Amino acid sequence: MKSFWNAIPKPCFVLAPMADITDAAYRKIIAELGKPDVSWSEFVSADGLYHTREVQKLPDEENPLMRDLAYTDSERPIVAQIFSGKPEMITYAARLVAELGFDGVDINMGCPDRSVEKQGAGAALIKNPALAAELIAAAKDGARAAGREIPVSVKTRIGYISETLDEWIPTLLLAEPAAITVHLRTRKELSDTPAHWELMTHIVALRDRAGSATLVLGNGDVQSLADAKHKARETGADGIMLGRAIFGNPWLFTGRVRDDIPPAERLSALVNLAYAFEAITPPKHFSIFKKHIKAFVSGFPGAAELRAELMKAENAAQISTILTSAPKLL
Repeated sequence: MKSFWNAIPKPCFVLAPMADITDAAYRKIIAELGKPDVSWSEFVSADGLYHTREVQKLPDEENPLMRDLAYTDSERPIVAQIFSGKPEMITYAARLVAELGFDGVDINMGCPDRSVEKQGAGAALIKNPALAAELIAAAKDGARAAGREIPVSVKTRIGYISETLDEWIPTLLLAEPAAITVHLRTRKELSDTPAHWELMTHIVALRDRAGSATLVLGNGDVQSLADAKHKARETGADGIMLGRAIFGNPWLFTGRVRDDIPPAERLSALVNLAYAFEAITPPKHFSIFKKHIKAFVSGFPGAAELRAELMKAENAAQISTILTSAPKLL
């Protein structure tokens, strides 16, 4: 099946899905200032989509889960990430995602959140490879049912308690996803240890040995676009996913480093992001936006004092007013 994965440059550099960070507002700003090769939505519960839409009959415009599946054409290609431990729910969500016009659907098989794992989803799937393969097949069925064979991909980890790549990756490859992104830590390690980039060459070798057409991408501790390019060269990965490096730096995919971006430029982007955040429907509580304040307002003289003032703001207009009163920075 031909898909956007065949058309984008290799190695590709893609935006990680991060809950309450890479929402529609921030992705809009990123697309304007430093578009990645591929963007991911925040992850969304497939079970929750079914329950809110088919059981509760909640209108889509009032549904916070549908809000998390909002996107604009400027972000394409864009992949929707879903999670569940139930094949029928994955089929439902994949069909919906295809109907909404996404370019691909990704199954989360790496999230360590206990509430996600209790559903048999996220990182729990590393311990249940048969179900993982069934979920990939279910997502393909859902996309076909919508009349659009969008590619199915997976984001996972190197193992659960310990590294189990030799067992885990071949199982996924047999299910023929279009791409596998590997966060180079185990579930047990969370994000508390350095990512094991020395294992990425082995993942590439496992794919090559299997004669698979699946793309393999690496993720974890990537500091900048230059760092991503270096890791791609060193490992032979088809792509690199960047996550935390996007904090406070929507220019990341142009190669710019946050601390080299003038404060005025960063603060102007923060104002635009605040207004984009307020435009999200149904609305998110403004307190969620404030983690961006911490990321954008740091590393320059007076940043701590300005940040303290901005943290008191309750809406985008107040953010703008506070920054307008800081003329030396703007």
